[in-house]
Amino acid sequence: MPIFRTTLASAWLAAALALLAGCSALPQPPAQPARYDFGLAPGAVAPSAVAPSAAAPDQPTARPPLALADVESPALPDGSTAMFYRLAYANAQELLPYQQARWSLPPAQLLQQRLRSQLGAQRPVLLSSESVAQPRVQGAVPALLRVDIEEFSQVFDAPASSAAVVRLRATLVGQSGSADRLLGQQLFDVRTPAPSADAAGGARALASASASAIEQIDAWLARLGH
Repeated sequence: MPIFRTTLASAWLAAALALLAGCSALPQPPAQPARYDFGLAPGAVAPSAVAPSAAAPDQPTARPPLALADVESPALPDGSTAMFYRLAYANAQELLPYQQARWSLPPAQLLQQRLRSQLGAQRPVLLSSESVAQPRVQGAVPALLRVDIEEFSQVFDAPASSAAVVRLRATLVGQSGSADRLLGQQLFDVRTPAPSADAAGGARALASASASAIEQIDAWLARLGH
């Protein structure tokens, strides 16, 4: 009898081990990539709707309205949410995507949202489609700002050292109805060290570099009277 019980227990143990082995062999769901955006926009007070003459003495006068065209990204795949990096110490010409990290929206859309938010703190900012539907604001056709992304990547100078590189070309066009007029064009190149040599650090640095580039664009617009 003891031999029979031992044999039965061994059989149950073998069956349990086989069941566990079968369960561990089941396919696991693929890991979902982490998704990043530019974070919360800095708090900004919208320009007051009160006429300048009625504004308080210490309240700055709102700058002229601006129309914002869709941001273009000819250097990046259309509609892609991939996060790209370059290994400058190996091959700086190769643009590589992170496999387990994505942007929540294509970079051009994220940048356009942040452009409208930051520039809108000083003046009304209309999307180009809105400027067509409502062509005159305060009696004038708003100047049109076009922004092209020429570089938007995390660049590794060494395996443990990287920086965000954001290069934007801004073009300001005066819209007079019959013919557009070039008011100015400038390239803005910002490099911001990443706090860590990974996708999370790259996302933070790219968001910071984008904000700095937009601040520079805003200062440039002010010099042009916009």
